[in-house]
Amino acid sequence: MHSYTAVHTPIGKVIISADDHFITRLFLSEEQFEDYVQNHPMRQADDDHLLLKDAIKQLTEYFEGKRTSFQLPFKQTGTAFQEHVWSALEEIPYGESRTYLDIAVRIGKPKAVRAVGQANKKNSLPIFIPCHRVIGA
Repeated sequence: MHSYTAVHTPIGKVIISADDHFITRLFLSEEQFEDYVQNHPMRQADDDHLLLKDAIKQLTEYFEGKRTSFQLPFKQTGTAFQEHVWSALEEIPYGESRTYLDIAVRIGKPKAVRAVGQANKKNSLPIFIPCHRVIGA
């Protein structure tokens, strides 16, 4: 079962969830969170969860320009291909962007541009795993 907490950011209120060992999701809206919890039970909000407190601290520092990467344990489940794409996203330096084609080439699948886009869309840890650094062309 997962715990969650909310934090106000410059892009609005986001909700972060974690199990006992990993940050597992970041929801960019309450609607996205509510849609998810209809099929995935959550514990009550937990503002004392140490991992969530650390995630809030690091996310706040990121938005304040004091942090360019995150040192948190993340876990999201996907296909081997999706996990390969997500790993490639983590390698994009702060302040830079890549195209879907760049990522496809990086993971050794230059013809899988659309699949890279779909894997990017399935990233359940936006901001933490920087899918926002990937552009169409």
